[in-house]
Amino acid sequence: MGASSSTEAETEPLIADSRVERTGQPVNGRVYRVRWLVLTLFSLLALMQGMVWNFWGPIQNSAAQAYGFTKADIAVLVMWGPVGFIPWLLFMWLMDKKGLRSSLLLSAFFMLLGSALRSIPLTDEPLRRWLIHGGHFINGLAGPTTMSAGPFLSTTWFAPDQRATATAVASLFCYLGSAAAFVVGPLVVPASNDTQAGTTLTYSNDSIRDRIQLIMYAELAVIAVLFAAILFYFPTRPPMPPSVAAASERLSYRSSICRLVSNVRFVMIALAFAVPTGVISGWSGVLDMVLSPANVSQVDAGWIGFWSSVGGCVFGVAMARFADSIRGMLKLILVLMLAGASLSSTWFTLTCLSRVTHLPSTAAILYTSCILVGIFINSSVPIFFELFIETVYPVPEGITCGVVTFLSNLVTGLLLFFLTFYCTELSWLNWCLTGSCLFSLILILFFRESYDRLYLDVFVSV
Repeated sequence: MGASSSTEAETEPLIADSRVERTGQPVNGRVYRVRWLVLTLFSLLALMQGMVWNFWGPIQNSAAQAYGFTKADIAVLVMWGPVGFIPWLLFMWLMDKKGLRSSLLLSAFFMLLGSALRSIPLTDEPLRRWLIHGGHFINGLAGPTTMSAGPFLSTTWFAPDQRATATAVASLFCYLGSAAAFVVGPLVVPASNDTQAGTTLTYSNDSIRDRIQLIMYAELAVIAVLFAAILFYFPTRPPMPPSVAAASERLSYRSSICRLVSNVRFVMIALAFAVPTGVISGWSGVLDMVLSPANVSQVDAGWIGFWSSVGGCVFGVAMARFADSIRGMLKLILVLMLAGASLSSTWFTLTCLSRVTHLPSTAAILYTSCILVGIFINSSVPIFFELFIETVYPVPEGITCGVVTFLSNLVTGLLLFFLTFYCTELSWLNWCLTGSCLFSLILILFFRESYDRLYLDVFVSV
């Protein structure tokens, strides 16, 4: 359909009152080409938020030499992402009352401020460390919007047969940013003793700091461009809604929270989502430490993390597209994904204990099992989001996904909090990953699915 410029209708409610439902008049749905620009800007901002969050984990050895960071320091830097979810209710309220533009602008401003603070090249090391920690905390404040607003964007801008695909793209780009950090960091920032062509190269602290500073400046520049683009043009909503569900009235903010808390089926599936995704977020954030006992280098660990995240994003978009073409199969898709995650995580955990299990422990096996875990769990995120919304409709998408992403980050925060105390032997992290996948699979098997939003779009004329 044709694109349209921003109009005053974009700032008005999609339905002024409930008379549309009472009179039975159809809603004239329409999609606009500008929806792809909106999706692109949102996704790129989510990608940069994920890159900044996962900045230090892939280069922990270099950070230890250049800044004196310990394993506990790296865990705390990763933990600032989940801590940033503490004021998530504020962002969900802002999204519900003012629309996605206001919430995204505030998040982009926090990312810009956080990236600027951590990039200040001070010679005072204690103050520099405080600025780095403060910058990562402020960047974490953007997480509630970038990680949970994807379904809200897809419902507002996309037709029903493209909704799951748009949700997948918007929600998985944050994970793609984490994947990019696994490659950019180790490739640009050398380890203290790097081996190339059989020769060991030793890099000075100043050289390592210069490389780290270069990445920080580059990320700051990209975030500044994205902030300017969103400030210049990012409509709150299209002039006309794309579907009946997008135009229908939703519950109020307070009623939505009460509905979610009292809905047993929602609590059940929210835990099925939050536990494995929260555990793998913390686990992947310190993947270099997890794989160190298996003699996996910093660069190799980065590539493992990269392919597990990228594979999850690609597979997630493909499964979302499949869910768009064959609707009403979300539970079956999740069962298959979580079964694969359970088998892969068990394989990886037992392989890491090869001295006890006597299973072969080769680089190929570690790569394969670890990448499969990331593919199965990360790709389930958009399918979970769509099932959440179908289960609790007409609760607004932003509030629903804000609650579940908060729970996921709460699990991540708890895991990293314990890691600061138990960071010498990390096999317990692998068992947590395996147990979380099995726990989620059991909950999904007993979950009773429903498709209230899909029923409205299919059986009500648009």
